[in-house]
Amino acid sequence: MKVVPLRLQPGDDLRLALEAWMGAQQEQAGCVLNAVGSLSLTQLRLAGAAEATAIHGELEILSLSGTLSPDGAHLHIAIADSKGAVIGGHLCAGSLVRTTAELVIGLLPEWRFRRELDPATGYAELQISPQAPL
Repeated sequence: MKVVPLRLQPGDDLRLALEAWMGAQQEQAGCVLNAVGSLSLTQLRLAGAAEATAIHGELEILSLSGTLSPDGAHLHIAIADSKGAVIGGHLCAGSLVRTTAELVIGLLPEWRFRRELDPATGYAELQISPQAPL
């Protein structure tokens, strides 16, 4: 595994920045190992919901986990508001960094991740295959 630190700036879209960064890498598979920071807006799809819910405010990132591939990401986040209330779910585009997002990403050069529509779930699900040596 290759470990790479990454810092996002205020106003960056957390999900879109991670997807763009992964798309620029030579490796074809990655995962979020660690993340801390804050958001001013979180677009969160709650379990079973069809649409994202917008949460505004001074929000702390408590955890972020997921897989990264050149054609998309599957990310779950837990955030806390200014009163300490915690909520989590699927991280959607439109989630904006407030002060910083400090991430540690694992790149997996021996694997290839890609997303393909799974008729059973209706979502683009992770497909895993060994990566040919470079």
